[in-house]
Amino acid sequence: MNWRIPLSDIDFGPEETSAVLNVLESRWLTMGGVTQAFEGEFSAYVGAKYSLAVANCTAALHMACLAIDLHPGDEVILPALTFVATANAIRYTGAMPVFADVTSENNLNISPESIEQHITPRTRAIIVVHYGGYPCDMPRIMDIAKKHKLYVIEDDAHAIGSELDGIKLGNWGDLSCFSFFSNKNMTTGEGGMVTTNDDGFAKKLSLFRSHGMTSMTWDRHKGHAWSYDVVELGYNYRIDEIRAALGRVQLGKLEANNVRRRSLVKQYREALQELVPEVIAPFENHPGISSAHIMPILLPDGTDRTCFMENMKAQGIQTSIHYPPIHHFTAYQEITNSVLPVTENVVEREVTLPLYPLMKDEDVVLIAKTIWEVLH
Repeated sequence: MNWRIPLSDIDFGPEETSAVLNVLESRWLTMGGVTQAFEGEFSAYVGAKYSLAVANCTAALHMACLAIDLHPGDEVILPALTFVATANAIRYTGAMPVFADVTSENNLNISPESIEQHITPRTRAIIVVHYGGYPCDMPRIMDIAKKHKLYVIEDDAHAIGSELDGIKLGNWGDLSCFSFFSNKNMTTGEGGMVTTNDDGFAKKLSLFRSHGMTSMTWDRHKGHAWSYDVVELGYNYRIDEIRAALGRVQLGKLEANNVRRRSLVKQYREALQELVPEVIAPFENHPGISSAHIMPILLPDGTDRTCFMENMKAQGIQTSIHYPPIHHFTAYQEITNSVLPVTENVVEREVTLPLYPLMKDEDVVLIAKTIWEVLH
């Protein structure tokens, strides 16, 4: 469909084209020097000691779960209001996801109180998801983790560039996972990054990423090694030089684009409050600095969401849902009987509005006016 205003769009220009062409002309396409440069620049931006570029964020999450040595019988607490990959990565290790509730209508992040209620002797870790790029209550969550001797993994798929208490997200937990999917704040099409400040975790991650091998093809190409050992059951989770080149350019655009996203969110809030105050825009006055990845709203109770979204579509405005909750999926109903009253309430009412740096101010006004027309 030719959308009047799509849900998202990418900021690609001649810089990305040039970066890709440079890689093609170099004739070295697999993970090598460009990837190493991307990792170094990413570490400098986020503030993490180690950054390892990978094929996607799901791979990053799986590697993080492997790094903390999850096994069958272990439990990991996470929100159900996230993309299914967060929970799938836990199950890949044989461990079980345990779903906690979100905080409130205004805060769609995991509730610290609900986390504590779900801790058992089998709990090994907490995975936090910074929904929409808005920081979870990391001081409280880290206190809970310390008290119960639990690992913390940050799912930062939405949150590149977000901060809390002057610390960029990706530096609070033991390991952090980022996404460069095509609708993210910076994109390589597919791709991800896993970061840590722990030397031991970094060593494990390096092995998991590439078949458990002690040296890479790039090392041998540069004359640093001529053979290798395999010391771990690893995977092929490597990124390639083309996507790493795109990532370097996109990382350079990230700050300005995040500023623009936050400006658009502010305009959304003002327009919605003026025209449709019955619509809730979560995360009002939320602590920290958000990457403003998505623009979620909650429709008034009793609104037919499908009808609302169809009417928006008829006006050429694309909307979406973030997310169908994981515990409702067929593949998860057999392993969980979660009772999540706040999550259940918000997932029936949430709609995601268009948000991307190339949007115009007048697009926000048009969307808000269209919402008023549809609801009235």
